[in-house]
Amino acid sequence: MNNLKKTARITGLWYLGLAITGILGFLLVRPAIYVPSDPAATAQNLVEREALARLGVMLELGIVATQVLAAVWFYKLFRSLNSVAAGSLAAFGFVNAIAVLGSAACMSTAVAVAGDASLAPAGDVAATSQLLYEASLKLWGVGKLFFGLWLIPMGYVAATSGRMPKALGWTLLVGGAGYILSTFLENGLVGAPSWLVQGLTAPATIGEFWMLGYLLAVGIRPPTNMSTEQ
Repeated sequence: MNNLKKTARITGLWYLGLAITGILGFLLVRPAIYVPSDPAATAQNLVEREALARLGVMLELGIVATQVLAAVWFYKLFRSLNSVAAGSLAAFGFVNAIAVLGSAACMSTAVAVAGDASLAPAGDVAATSQLLYEASLKLWGVGKLFFGLWLIPMGYVAATSGRMPKALGWTLLVGGAGYILSTFLENGLVGAPSWLVQGLTAPATIGEFWMLGYLLAVGIRPPTNMSTEQ
């Protein structure tokens, strides 16, 4: 049990790293560089805020690294409880990380184009930079299919193993399904309401922070015949 609790808390630390790099990179730094529907402003930001743009690339790589490590440690934590679910969780996490890695490559190329106009087709730095950031966003948009998929085996183990709260497991299962559905709506339905797409991912956000907090604060319960409700 002591080893499992240690594994759980290390898993929680990698998950915390994923949350921090994701919030800083995707929600704070990216909007400071990329301006939707204004290629000139995006290109100007890339030149005038080059250090911030490069920080955004590094944070994107941080997301990749922490997600892969979280996936590996989730596998280590869950493999004795359900080997199929543990392997699926790791595989889905790796694929989502690859999508984000592609996004990082697009962002890095945009920074390079802004600093050297000869890299842009017909010398159009603004249009090329904007296209690269759009491609980066689309990689996130389609990659979140696998982010939803990785929450499902995570939730299944939490709900069925008796080693974590069942409500946590069901929240993750609903959140994973919502993420998958929102991906199809966002990429396949023209004019899909933003409130619906975002609302479908809300349970996932709740479940993730719950799982993160549980791993760090509790770790994992002892087997059912030894445990008390927490």
